[in-house]
Amino acid sequence: MTRIKTIFRSLLALGLTTSTLLTAQQATISAQEVSLNPAIEQKLSIPAPSELATLDSGLYSDIASMDVIGQVFEGLYRIKNAQEVELGQAASVKVSEDGLTHTFTLRDDIYWSNGDPVKAQDFELAFRRLADRQAGTSVTSIEILKNGAAIRNGDKPVEELGVKAIDDKTLELTLEYPVPALAKILTGSRYMPINKTFFQEKGDSYGTTADNVVTNGPFTIQGWNGTNLEWDLVKNPQYWDASHVYLTQVHQQVIKENSTGADLFDSNQLDFTTLSDQFVQEYSGAPDFHSIPKATIGYLSFNTTRPTTGNAALRRAIAQAFDKQVYADSVIQDGSQPLNNLVPKAFDVNEAGEDYQEQAGPMLTYDVQAAQADWAKAKEELGQETIELQLLTSDVGLSKRTAEFLKEELEKNLPGLKLSVLSVPLKNRLEIQRKLDYDIFYGTWTPEYQDAVNFIEQYKTGGGTNFAKYANPEFDKLVELARNDYAKDPAKRRETLIEAEKILVKEDGVVAPIYQASAAYLLKPKVKQFEVLPFGRSNNLRPVYIDE
Repeated sequence: MTRIKTIFRSLLALGLTTSTLLTAQQATISAQEVSLNPAIEQKLSIPAPSELATLDSGLYSDIASMDVIGQVFEGLYRIKNAQEVELGQAASVKVSEDGLTHTFTLRDDIYWSNGDPVKAQDFELAFRRLADRQAGTSVTSIEILKNGAAIRNGDKPVEELGVKAIDDKTLELTLEYPVPALAKILTGSRYMPINKTFFQEKGDSYGTTADNVVTNGPFTIQGWNGTNLEWDLVKNPQYWDASHVYLTQVHQQVIKENSTGADLFDSNQLDFTTLSDQFVQEYSGAPDFHSIPKATIGYLSFNTTRPTTGNAALRRAIAQAFDKQVYADSVIQDGSQPLNNLVPKAFDVNEAGEDYQEQAGPMLTYDVQAAQADWAKAKEELGQETIELQLLTSDVGLSKRTAEFLKEELEKNLPGLKLSVLSVPLKNRLEIQRKLDYDIFYGTWTPEYQDAVNFIEQYKTGGGTNFAKYANPEFDKLVELARNDYAKDPAKRRETLIEAEKILVKEDGVVAPIYQASAAYLLKPKVKQFEVLPFGRSNNLRPVYIDE
């Protein structure tokens, strides 16, 4: 087992740059055999952080949707645990000597939940959609594939993307440059296949309800009508590794207040729940209490298309005008830490043990004097003594409390600012962001793979999750240099990413980082092999089982 792990880590470190054939037998650590107690129901009840916005892997931009997509679909690779990935829908992969061509052979025993065989064409469709800006599903990370950037810029047709279904069971990926983290990227919810025939039948209704999606992962979804606040994940009998999926049902309900989650946990209506505020102190030390650092960040983003929030001095002023330590200690109260950078601490650490964030240094800190200087400059440039702005948030408890804190701090420290708050359900917040009908929004971001570029690249011009509509050619060029020219020079790559982040955060102030999350949660002892993941989706339910 140790030898297999070592081989796999070595291949990832090399970016699979030698001619390599990696098979499922080589890559997969044998699943732990679990002897289930037939007298115990294999049912789990867990919360969802918000309503589901979509089950379309190309459209989501929220954690709840990302989580469920990751449980009901499976990509070429799958998550084994917090640190390891293994082949999923692929039986083997052959990599060219230059590391640019990855040829996947799909398993023979993979099917959609409606019985259709999973085909290479299903991956081809899904990946092409990620490059198609006209479809509204374009994402920056697809630029790792050949011609991805050119297609997203409208310079080439989507058919020229570096993904090709050679036949029903053979998929060829051609990269723009070597990508050491490719396997981890391809486990992300964004890179799940889409049943081509079903998708074409459903059209715009695809992914909008449980009846409008078919899945290929360990679970299917039932009882979601597109707007309701609870649903069930049910074991998928069509899944190729169903013998190692132990839960028969996972019930999820939207819990927006920590107090509700804690009460339901105490009354045995939930088997797991997250904690914040005073509940962390209340439960700390209890046998059911756990806490781990997360790569999730909370931040403010500004609409750069509006005259007021399009002003860099105004954005910098707001970013520096609230006390993040007080916020972490008094609003979240779960061990989350103040954040002055876009990339969180201990997320991207090189082989020498050097942390990316420490090397970058703090970008924008709490500094009332500097904030007021930038604020005066903004008012002069805008010709306004009084500036009215609106902060958009979702209607969950932490978002509301964050808005209250920011309103008080910002109006106190920035004379002439009048800040109103609009709190709406997450699905509505995302719609408002896409329409650019906002000034500032508060949100959270969880990276899908462990690389600083995953935080930074989303703000490239035209990025699918660039809701700020930020556009800076100098920033774009640095991101491209880091991803392409310096792909094989880690030191230069990091240096370039830091330079790009400084432009984005410190100079242009497009993003105002607030905190790095800590996951404090309660878990019933009967729930086995349950792991909260530090980045990407929140957890991996495939190996979980119940044993009193």
